[in-house]
Amino acid sequence: MTHAIVTGGGTGVGADTAQRLAKAGYTVTIMGRSEGSLQSQDLPYQVCDVTDRDAVKRAFDAARADNGPIDVVVANAGAAHSVPFAKMTPDDLTAMLDVNLTGVFNVWQEALPDMKAAGGGRMIAIASTAGLKGYPYVSGYCAAKHGVVGLTRALAIELAATGITVNAVCPGFIETPMLDRSIANIVSKTGMTEEDAAKSLTKGNPQRRFIQTDEVAETVLWLCSDAARSVNGHALSISGGEI
Repeated sequence: MTHAIVTGGGTGVGADTAQRLAKAGYTVTIMGRSEGSLQSQDLPYQVCDVTDRDAVKRAFDAARADNGPIDVVVANAGAAHSVPFAKMTPDDLTAMLDVNLTGVFNVWQEALPDMKAAGGGRMIAIASTAGLKGYPYVSGYCAAKHGVVGLTRALAIELAATGITVNAVCPGFIETPMLDRSIANIVSKTGMTEEDAAKSLTKGNPQRRFIQTDEVAETVLWLCSDAARSVNGHALSISGGEI
């Protein structure tokens, strides 16, 4: 059985991705900070903060002990914080880089020895269209996601001859709990209704809708397939034509 690890696997895209991989026959270990969310998925799990390198190592070692070497890693854990650039603090920027970029680095580096030993594997990051363009008031998030895309492209070339592929999936605004928080933030700061706040976010999508978790999860499933063995170093936009 192929062992896949999905970080941020308790809710949203991570949960959907993990469930679809499991249904496709993968042995899946999900990771996240909230044990309650992880338990709700009825999959093997490890509690882990991806920003804590030692915690990542412990979680991966435990996952290996339970389910064997790691063949696929989906670095999905992330967070977004909205603040005007002029009001950003160094801590704000560090927080965005830690979870959205360093977290990817930590989990990919921990999985790499298993994949090299096996002569192949899949490294996938759930990035964002914010890794391909800028958005106002989330400059720290955009910087981190651009970093993920750069890391993906560089590592894909470095590992190309090893049988390991490295790709990023870049969705637009996805209908998840994180989006709900973004809409609530807009409402609280602008006085907009929830409907108008949602429309302000969908207007950038030519299809005038939010991306759904299954669209991202199925893209991951395809990237894990043999049919995608030559897809390497890509930042795949899932955005209805926005990018």
